[in-house]
Amino acid sequence: MHMKMNPMPWRTELLIFESIGGVLENIYSHHIPQLIAKIEIVFHLFSVNCKTSALQTISGWILICSWFEAVELLLFISIIFAIEMNGGPGNSDLGQLQATMQAIEIACSSIQINVNPSAAEATLLSLRQSPRPYQACQFIIENSQLANARFQAAGAIRDAAIREWSFLSPDEKKSLISFCLSYVMKHASSPDGYVQAKISSVAAQLLKRGWLEFIAAERDGFFSEIQLAIVGNHGRDVQFTGINFLESLVSEFSPSTSTALGLPREFHEQCRTSLEHDYLKKFYCWALEAAQSVTTAIINSDTAVSEARVCSTALRFMLQVLNWDFSNSGRVVKNSIDVYSFVAKEDSNSAYTLVQPGPSWRDVLITSGHIGWLLGLYGVLREKFSCKGYWIDCPLAVSARKVIVQLCSLTGTIFPSDAGHSQGKHLLQLISGIIQWIDPPNVIAKAIECGRSESELLDGCRGLLSIAAVTNPVSFDELLKQIRPFGTLSLLSALMCEVVKDLMIKDLDEEPWSWVARDILLDTWTTLLTETNSPGVKLLLPPEGINAAANLFVLIVESELKAASASEDKEDYFQASVAAMDERLSSYALIARAAIDVTIPFLTGLLSERFARLHQGSVINDPTTTMEELYSLLLITGHVLADEGEGETPLVPMAIETRFPEYVETDKHPVVVLSWSIIKFAEQSLDPNMRAACFSPRLMEAIIWFLARWSSTYLMITGEMQNYRNSVDEVTLLQMQHSRKALLGFSAEYTQGKMLLDIIVRISLTTLISYAGEKDLQALTCYQLLGGVVRRKNICAHLVTLDSWRELAHCFTNERVLFSLNASHQRSLAQTLVLSASGIRDSVEANKYIRDLTSHMTTYLNDICGKKDIKSISQKPDVILVVTCLLERLRGASSASEPRTQKAIYETGFSVMQSILKFIEVYKDESAVIYLLLKLVVDWVEGQIIYLEPHETALVIDFCMHLLQLYSSHNIGKISVSVSSSLLSEANDEKYKDLRALLQLLQKLCTKDMVDVSSATSEEQQTSISQVIYVGVHIVSPLITIDLLKYPKLCYDYFALLSHMLEVYPEMIPKLNHEAFGHISGTLDFGLHHQDEEIVGMCLSSLRALAFYHYKERAGGKDGLGPHATSYKDANGNFQDGILSRFLRSLLQLILFEDYSMDLVGAAADALFPLILSDHGLYQRLGNELVERQPNSIFKARMASALHSLTTSDDLSPSADRSNMRKFRKNLNRFLLDVRGFLRII
Repeated sequence: MHMKMNPMPWRTELLIFESIGGVLENIYSHHIPQLIAKIEIVFHLFSVNCKTSALQTISGWILICSWFEAVELLLFISIIFAIEMNGGPGNSDLGQLQATMQAIEIACSSIQINVNPSAAEATLLSLRQSPRPYQACQFIIENSQLANARFQAAGAIRDAAIREWSFLSPDEKKSLISFCLSYVMKHASSPDGYVQAKISSVAAQLLKRGWLEFIAAERDGFFSEIQLAIVGNHGRDVQFTGINFLESLVSEFSPSTSTALGLPREFHEQCRTSLEHDYLKKFYCWALEAAQSVTTAIINSDTAVSEARVCSTALRFMLQVLNWDFSNSGRVVKNSIDVYSFVAKEDSNSAYTLVQPGPSWRDVLITSGHIGWLLGLYGVLREKFSCKGYWIDCPLAVSARKVIVQLCSLTGTIFPSDAGHSQGKHLLQLISGIIQWIDPPNVIAKAIECGRSESELLDGCRGLLSIAAVTNPVSFDELLKQIRPFGTLSLLSALMCEVVKDLMIKDLDEEPWSWVARDILLDTWTTLLTETNSPGVKLLLPPEGINAAANLFVLIVESELKAASASEDKEDYFQASVAAMDERLSSYALIARAAIDVTIPFLTGLLSERFARLHQGSVINDPTTTMEELYSLLLITGHVLADEGEGETPLVPMAIETRFPEYVETDKHPVVVLSWSIIKFAEQSLDPNMRAACFSPRLMEAIIWFLARWSSTYLMITGEMQNYRNSVDEVTLLQMQHSRKALLGFSAEYTQGKMLLDIIVRISLTTLISYAGEKDLQALTCYQLLGGVVRRKNICAHLVTLDSWRELAHCFTNERVLFSLNASHQRSLAQTLVLSASGIRDSVEANKYIRDLTSHMTTYLNDICGKKDIKSISQKPDVILVVTCLLERLRGASSASEPRTQKAIYETGFSVMQSILKFIEVYKDESAVIYLLLKLVVDWVEGQIIYLEPHETALVIDFCMHLLQLYSSHNIGKISVSVSSSLLSEANDEKYKDLRALLQLLQKLCTKDMVDVSSATSEEQQTSISQVIYVGVHIVSPLITIDLLKYPKLCYDYFALLSHMLEVYPEMIPKLNHEAFGHISGTLDFGLHHQDEEIVGMCLSSLRALAFYHYKERAGGKDGLGPHATSYKDANGNFQDGILSRFLRSLLQLILFEDYSMDLVGAAADALFPLILSDHGLYQRLGNELVERQPNSIFKARMASALHSLTTSDDLSPSADRSNMRKFRKNLNRFLLDVRGFLRII
């Protein structure tokens, strides 16, 4: 189609014709010649001003068109009318504004009905990117009848204002904010709430953007109108709108919910501090006044009224303020009420936040009486609407309860220093209101079962959690005793009991209310008892609380046993792992320790009963139920007796150390009795008949897990008792010391410790041999149990003397039965056996022990490689299995390297060097074996490199060079992403893990120059290390394409190596040819524009290293990067910039025109400054180009000034020392704030 169109210089008409273009493109793409011809006629009729004929022609066509043709035709013609009916091109400003509005409305409607959405989106994007679109957008907001058009116009105002902020006059900035505020107030009753919210949000964002520029009087001018609206002077709708604006404003000033403005973090922090100090308290008072002003109307009304909406919104805003992260909210400890530090909880059902606003808020939150008003309002409405179940979940009720719960978390210096009296009074007032929601628990639970909402009960539980967070157990319990005949702990226990009872009869797949309540209440117990378990014994629960905890624990155990006994019908429970239940069981353990003198004998009795029942059941009936009950009991008992060490040796729990002072004889200590009963039961699994009858794999999992946890806490423990001198008197302390001695004497090194260790090893060996294929069980054995006992040197000293340990080592080296273990377990077992050598005092004997352990591995591998028909033999499945198992074992041994045993492990690795190279060749098509070979080398080099002497280092480097060359010669890593559709998923990144292993190998070699404990000087080794690194990169780089760098793990390893390499060995860069160097610079360019901030940061570090090296070398009269820093012609004869010139352009483009995190500005400055110093002439030319590209003299002058200030402000001198680098960072931040906005104007 050929048609002539008059040029339209006006932006509004361009917007419209972009929509026309989109419609036309859609028509052409569907190849509708009849419709194209009709449109040409319409254009002709309009061009000769025959509008009547055009309308008649259009009407006739629509009657005979298909539905699709009619829609397309009407859309096209409506856009034409948007211009013509408003006066055509060049008519008045009003006509242009109306035309713009109609174009935007058409675009919004097109998106809504999904007709030509791409053209419509282009129209909306054009509006957002327009320079100074404020008049058009305000016209649309005020006049459009289409809500979505108003929404889009508001967004366009926001984008343009933030972008052009530095060019707007003070009056224009205030005018935009005033317009938005005036509009939302004027249209407060509008049904289009999302539009109102958007415009409020725009006003809030613009107000924040100018916050530091506006003087206090200007801010107060905005807020005075807001205050008048909130207090109700202009009606309820305006009152509601004013509060909503404050919500938007506070949300923008809060770091966790603020909108990105492209400004430094310091700006946001200054705004946050200013708002908190000067306005936050005022806002809270305004909202409180608004809520109180409508209280009477709400109470006197029997139906929903607008006042209820105002009140619930005001309460919601008050909650938002209480959730504010106050700047003085550090950890606070009051006189008699210990305040716990807040630990964020992942489960939103039981999350709480401590509220610590400081003493300036005391008059508002403590002495104003508004807590009494809020409790009274809720209580009156609760009673009034008690027959209407829906009321509990209405917005007003929910908001009120949330504020009440949050006020329970109030703590810190807001309370006077009066020995906790004021805080106690405050909490008593709150719990007096909350108690109605949760007491009596049985009645409320029954009502919930009958259909009542559970939300009030759950909020009451959250209130108890918040109170627990700011009190100690004694103060917590005493609160309720002032108004009830029982303490708060008794109520907490009763609530938990009702919850547990409900869980016992419910299907947990449906996640009933009791599931949520249990988590909240367990968190409450945990919060109360965690402190009880560590600082001292004075914080014991009162007697009533101990009884409550004991009764609760008994019920909990009963519920777990009931669930276990029913597990045959519940596959999910049967498959539940220890880790999945760990958090819940840890909470159970704290409850048990609160009444430890009751719960330990209770658990002993239950276990003894099940042990006896299992022996009996093995003869007369199916023991499955009993084994499942034992599984649960062992997990619970293990958590009660010991804590998770998380890599460290855990301490004996304080409750167990201190609560049994009367037991000074080892065999009578309750914990010893309990522990010994379990260990003796576990020992019975060594009997084949008993094992077959009573010890299922799942039960063995619990036994192995228990032994691992118990042994890490009690087996051969050395060291003094925890410090309780300030908590108890001397007599009690002496008794506790005797009790602890009796407790640990059971498993001490020179009593029964060695015998217990022998039992553990024999059970472990039996598990590995007799339960083949049980991966979870074998993982627990290899990682947790055996891996745990070799962590401590004193245990290893006894371990290596045991016949059972020697039997395990013999089985490992000589029996094929352990080849059934999977790869990771092979590796772990080898690592454990090698680590045990630390217990051999004589280093010669220790190294001999390791050689004996590993000789079977090296011998077999070398024998295979020595065979003439290795290529055929090596492909047999059984040979591949043995080879992979032995490689995994060598990996485990290599990762266990220690200074005393390093020599033996070095010799082990050295002895298979040639075999590894041979295997690389014969297994080139077996990616799994190739990966194992590479990982073995990585682990071995990592453990050895820092200890190697010069001649050893030379051998290792030579080996690594051969490995890399061999890998490259077989093109092992060259796999095309484009031909493998399966690689499109992230999971298939593992196909390239061999490349990652090579990168890791090069990284490990780099560490030789950073950490070296050998006797050689660094000069003897540095050159060879740097050569192998760069040769390695030269070999590996061609295998790593830009497509492969799109996979995160490989990308991270590559740029980590590149960054480190360029930092440590920049002098090798000039030695690379243009092809190799071009690949490095190409990947750097890719990484510089990566989405991952860490990747970009590593690339900026690489650029900084390159530029700094070049600048430093040139300053010393040397060539620096040499030919790589200068322009050259490529193979095609095209002129190419040198790397520094290229990246100076690229980096300026990035920081000025592209999107990135402001956290990267510092790293960008560190790279940009040496780049500028290295080629100041190019920087000046690029700066001049930027200046000349500006559309007017004002922009040109501003850009020229900013560029000059960038390199001269703050007494910056042309030297890349640390002081100047700091100055340039500040200059770049100011430069970006000044020019980035107007440079991004389209």
